[in-house]
Amino acid sequence: MRIGPLWRSERPSVKGMWGMDQNLVVRVQQGDQRAFETLVVADHPRLFRAAYGILRDRQLAEDAIQQALLDIWRDIRRLRDASRYEAWSYRLLVHVCYTEAKRRPRWMSNDDLSAADEPRAPDAYLGVADRDQLERGFARLSMDHRVVLALRFLLGLTPDQVAEVLDLPRSTVYSRLQAAVGAIRAALEADGRSVAHGMERQEALR
Repeated sequence: MRIGPLWRSERPSVKGMWGMDQNLVVRVQQGDQRAFETLVVADHPRLFRAAYGILRDRQLAEDAIQQALLDIWRDIRRLRDASRYEAWSYRLLVHVCYTEAKRRPRWMSNDDLSAADEPRAPDAYLGVADRDQLERGFARLSMDHRVVLALRFLLGLTPDQVAEVLDLPRSTVYSRLQAAVGAIRAALEADGRSVAHGMERQEALR
């Protein structure tokens, strides 16, 4: 689909709790293709941050976004509350990401992203300065753990918003976050011990 010029509503913008223009969402629900093109332009950056944060692979992320956008266009008329569009669209994307992840036996980090385009991982929260170590840690996480980390820290959603996206109790979101952070820290610590042991062996052989 060709993305045309940005559509402007004559009505004042009404933003929901997530920040999306509800008038634009309503126009898409009414079948306005130009409004949908505008929505695609507005949505792509946040959808890419989410998809790449979960899949850690640029091509898989782009494939997931394309499928999610097709699903959004097909199903948006079923959305009863336009103010919930962002939570609903994230939920569709997460579902697609689970499907895309099954296409490969292991997730792969893609290093062709520029510093400006690449979503930032939760380095500060996890206390990890080495990006390669962090990628290896992410590669060892379950899909459920990747999803909650990406939504919470890469996208900056609140725990309540994460719970809404995943249709889970808030307590479950907190437990998954704690488990995910613990798992990635344990993986990084094990990785660090392995590297240190290898260096010690190299020194001993000299």
